[in-house]
Amino acid sequence: MISGQDLKRFLPSEAARELPISIDAPKIASGKVREIYNLGDTLLLVATDRISAFDVVLPGGIPGRGMILTQLSRFWLNKTRGIIRNQLPENEDALLDQSVGGEPNARLRSTVVKKLKPLPIECVARGYLAGSGWSSYQESGEVCGVSLPNGLQLASQLPEPIFTPTTKAAEGHDLPINDEKAAALVGDDVYNRVRSVSLELYRFAHDFAKNSGIILADTKFEFGLDDKGEIYLIDEALTPDSSRYWDAATWTPGENPASFDKQIIRDYLDGLDWDKTAPGPELPSEIIERAQTRYLEVYDYLTRTAE
Repeated sequence: MISGQDLKRFLPSEAARELPISIDAPKIASGKVREIYNLGDTLLLVATDRISAFDVVLPGGIPGRGMILTQLSRFWLNKTRGIIRNQLPENEDALLDQSVGGEPNARLRSTVVKKLKPLPIECVARGYLAGSGWSSYQESGEVCGVSLPNGLQLASQLPEPIFTPTTKAAEGHDLPINDEKAAALVGDDVYNRVRSVSLELYRFAHDFAKNSGIILADTKFEFGLDDKGEIYLIDEALTPDSSRYWDAATWTPGENPASFDKQIIRDYLDGLDWDKTAPGPELPSEIIERAQTRYLEVYDYLTRTAE
């Protein structure tokens, strides 16, 4: 595991619009923030520094963001091996040596993963009222069909964490679905398993994060199947892009806590005369620096406890 201080030393001075590294393998997909290469029996995922907001990839990016998210996800995947197997092959280090070498800018943003079949749902675990969950609770007293007690406030901790699955949209927003619809997509046995594992993962990560000084309010997990039907944790795990983290020292129910994520960027964009369609506006250097600082802060909070 690389420390926050060491990771900071390797961050590029400018965000990478295009990958500044050469990969000797066929590229099979290019997402909003990641490039995917075929290594034969495995895949190589390379996280760029690109950043999206409101489903639009913005010009430029956040320097080192791909490194921070990759290393934090790796940290959590290793921490949660006792709960569920994950996408990392046992010989990942050797495969990284072969595919990207040891140069930090390439190595720290790259992950080799097993080829697995992703489930067509996203698994959201919530422990606090925030975001769309808070809006839904105000309207109906429910979050994604789950009834909650009266009298809860914005950012209140829930009596127990809840599981709220969504669709997995290729483009646009994922949509909440109920247990019945989610189970119909993946099968009852698989659904019950990922529901149980998601809540177990959330509780483990929440307790670890709180001991580190931050609150894990909610998070999204993705799972995949191998050819034997075994379930694996895949994709990003517990990063600021797939989770809502708050500073435990400033968390107060009834107030909207500052998040360790790209909310700084969303807030800036909300103040512009922009219709949320491509092309997106350039981000000023001040916003880029503040966003980078928040990503580094959550990484440092979490990993320094483990050192």
